[in-house]
Amino acid sequence: MKATKGKKATKQITEQDSAKLKELFVDGLKDIYWAEKNLAKALTKMSKNATSEELKAAFEQHNTETEEHAARLEQIFEQIGEKAQAKKCAAMEGLIEEANEIIESTDKGTMVRDCGLIMAAQKVEHYEIASYGTLRNIARTLGHNEVADLLQQTLDQEGETDHKLTELAEAYVNEEASVE
Repeated sequence: MKATKGKKATKQITEQDSAKLKELFVDGLKDIYWAEKNLAKALTKMSKNATSEELKAAFEQHNTETEEHAARLEQIFEQIGEKAQAKKCAAMEGLIEEANEIIESTDKGTMVRDCGLIMAAQKVEHYEIASYGTLRNIARTLGHNEVADLLQQTLDQEGETDHKLTELAEAYVNEEASVE
């Protein structure tokens, strides 16, 4: 349905529509669950390869949060009566591969590497922000308000991580990388 002049289009959701939307929702949860599980491993590698202590600490903190996100997703699966199951996320797989390529193509111990790692990490954050925001909205549509609140908690943490990475880049990483 089309929205007209600022008015929200309304449509009665049928059981069939709801079942299709729930299937899409569960598929999205499986996708982001795989993403979180695999991101935890990648963040460990990114932390080990970061130059600045601040960036290492940011990756370690986000790794801890990523484990919380996976646990929160398990809670969500339980609340909607589904088994917590991961489905390979091609997008996250590609983003992790990109981070690995940055590690391989930059010199160890440089701020250029840190700049590249921040770039890779922010791409991951933006993917997660888009995923969690969409899943939260679908949860609301399906009437899963408690699930939507849990997804919002993760969304807020992802936004904070993205902001922290921007602050690190702006504070000194990009500037130091520019003179290496």
